[in-house]
Amino acid sequence: MRPSNQILRRCVVGLLLYAVPMSDGIAAAIDLSAAELVVPPAQAGPENKAAEMLVDEVAKRSEVRWPQTNEAPAAERPVVYLGERGALLTSFPSLDRFLAGPADLRPEGYRILSEESGVVIVAGNDSRGVLYGAGRLLRLLDYTGEKPPDHLGTVSLQPGLDIATAPRYSLRGHQIGYRPKTNAYDGWNQAMWEQYIRDLIIFGANAVEGIPPRSDDIPDSPQFTLPPMQMLIEQSRLAQEYGIEYWIWYPLISEDYGKPSTVDDELKRAEAIFRSLPELDAVFVPGGDPGHTAPEVLFPVLRQMAEQLQRFHPKAKLWMSPQGFSREWMNEFYRLVQTKPSWLEGVVFGPQQIESIGELRAHLPERYKLRFYPDITHSITCQFPVPNWSFAYAATENRETINPRPMDEAAIFRHYQPYAACGVLTYSEGCNDDVNKCIWSSLAWNPDEKVIDILRDYSHYFIGHGEGEGFAQGLLALERNWRGPLETNTGVYTTLAQFQDMERSAPPAVLENWRFQEGLYRAYYDALDRARLLAEEAQEQRALDQLRRAGSIGDRAAITAAEAELTPPLVPVASAWRARVFQLAEALFQSIHMQLSVPRYWAEAVGRGANLDLIDSPLSDGPWLTAQLAEITNLGNESERLKRITALLDWSDPGPGGFYDDLGNADAEPHLVRTATYAEDPAFLSTPYTGFSLKRGTRVSSATFAQTLNDQPLEMVYHDLDRAARYRVKIVYGSEARSQIQLVANGAYQIHPLQEKNMAEEPLEYDIPPEATAGGELRLTWSRPPGLRGDGRGVQIAEVWLICERR
Repeated sequence: MRPSNQILRRCVVGLLLYAVPMSDGIAAAIDLSAAELVVPPAQAGPENKAAEMLVDEVAKRSEVRWPQTNEAPAAERPVVYLGERGALLTSFPSLDRFLAGPADLRPEGYRILSEESGVVIVAGNDSRGVLYGAGRLLRLLDYTGEKPPDHLGTVSLQPGLDIATAPRYSLRGHQIGYRPKTNAYDGWNQAMWEQYIRDLIIFGANAVEGIPPRSDDIPDSPQFTLPPMQMLIEQSRLAQEYGIEYWIWYPLISEDYGKPSTVDDELKRAEAIFRSLPELDAVFVPGGDPGHTAPEVLFPVLRQMAEQLQRFHPKAKLWMSPQGFSREWMNEFYRLVQTKPSWLEGVVFGPQQIESIGELRAHLPERYKLRFYPDITHSITCQFPVPNWSFAYAATENRETINPRPMDEAAIFRHYQPYAACGVLTYSEGCNDDVNKCIWSSLAWNPDEKVIDILRDYSHYFIGHGEGEGFAQGLLALERNWRGPLETNTGVYTTLAQFQDMERSAPPAVLENWRFQEGLYRAYYDALDRARLLAEEAQEQRALDQLRRAGSIGDRAAITAAEAELTPPLVPVASAWRARVFQLAEALFQSIHMQLSVPRYWAEAVGRGANLDLIDSPLSDGPWLTAQLAEITNLGNESERLKRITALLDWSDPGPGGFYDDLGNADAEPHLVRTATYAEDPAFLSTPYTGFSLKRGTRVSSATFAQTLNDQPLEMVYHDLDRAARYRVKIVYGSEARSQIQLVANGAYQIHPLQEKNMAEEPLEYDIPPEATAGGELRLTWSRPPGLRGDGRGVQIAEVWLICERR
């Protein structure tokens, strides 16, 4: 506690400084360093929590702790009024001159006014409006003004504000599962959870979704600060105190729900959870991911669960999703919802659904709400993969990296969200997607808000005004790092230089800020990837140049020279950047318990954000080439060795009149048919997208592929072929997901029947019937069996050669 004489001196200085006009005629900011927070006497519950949040967060940023009172100040001094509009007018009639007249009283809305006289009013339309008004004020305040003598801190606000706003969408939430699978959450204690829930609220979130102890995960984590059930109760309690919604994501993962004993066991588990939670507003049961129960079996279980839920939480509702349903199951689902079961509140659109959100909405009875459940946390093998991502990033930063994607998330929001009128609660596995959460919360409040303004708000509030603009632009730059081929993206180094400039000038508090650390980690990792990629590709090209000398210096000499270029291992590139990545990984573990390594920080798996373990993964064909040279060396026949060397050098050569497509490489797939742009189809439900097989020791061209989802075929089209020639097609199938696959030419000629896809990444050759190319046009169509359930992946094509053979 500060000495009382210091508080008195601050108050006196504040009286002198809080509204002095600037010399250019523009009113100075209102100095609120000596302000009081005034709340209505009868204020309680979430409104009191809003006041506590406001005072605490101002103090953290400014060293100023506002005294709180229920009485208007007797003398003129800066004052912040906070409360529900009606309560403010009843308790402080003098505010009528500010708040009189027609008012927009939509739920959760608020009005903020600031007067040069030093009066600031935050009037909520309801208790949540008070909460969000307090959050908006925190974002509007400036904590970096020049500190006059005897000021311990400074906080100010621009005068003349009159902001009246309410959210466009009634549900604005995020999943916060406390379980081992997440990349940080399992290491958080109650205080960290309260801080994060506050942070989400300050940007407009009104719901969080927990996960019960039993889910598609291992049961324990070395990071746990409390047993999972106890933390679930703590999350529920925090939601209740702040007056926001608490949901749980409750997968049904037992083996057979057709057995009464299985259902009884599940209901007993659910009852124990429902009874224990102080607040529960909704339960969401995914039909898949995970889940494996047909709708006709699932619906009776859900009815019993809904009845049980309302015994303990009478206002709580049950939701479900048809994720992973086959066509047969979707038809059964639609038939059942047409009976309009009363226990079902709404349907969730999430990953692994075979229809678009528009189609789902069109099939649902109007009485059912539709909630969006977008995956904002993953970069590959997910609902919204990064478009045309570089193999180098996929091989190292991997599926769950720190992933600010502000422009992509805004595009996804604007494409999908209008169909889900009730709102959104995002799918998240940790704090790697923190920026994306802010984008979704902000746009769900105001869909017209500009992305750069959201990022500035985020950066000024969480990082500080000193680095705020630079950090906001840096977040956009990190997203641009992932655009286009990494080899030619020179902006990656510029992004790092900008972050390094901020790093050098940032005060210790910013360097210790986990959000700043996340940005730095990504900037250094991206730049290291590019440096390594350029070096490894140069090394590979030198090896290939040696092999091209085989005819003049002999095959064995050429192989020896090529191996010398590839071994010993490449000298570490940008070693200082690599060291800094490791330092930042340690800093993130200390600040936020982020688990960027399995052996160092006990992450559950490499694919669960532990990309520090992938930092040295090969980025070129070097390992594959080394293995090929070893095989060739062991061949006893010189002509065979030379033949294999020539095949290596001519891998992508289709011969005269032929064509080669490296599918998965956006710059080398001219014959691939795309049916929609990213803005039109960010989930790639109707158009191909890039996928990856990350097995070690394979060619990059074979490890990257184009793929389609569900029943969507993948097509390639060739024009102006030689009508007199015969053609063969050579194919390498992508090997990330198993499936059956068939190939048809021009919709009529079967090139190969439905068969198990070759997973060995070996070229397969097939003749094209002359009739198929007689007109000079060829359309190749790959498809898998229709109507399957699951994640929808399977049609994956890595490389295609169309080889011309003159008759």
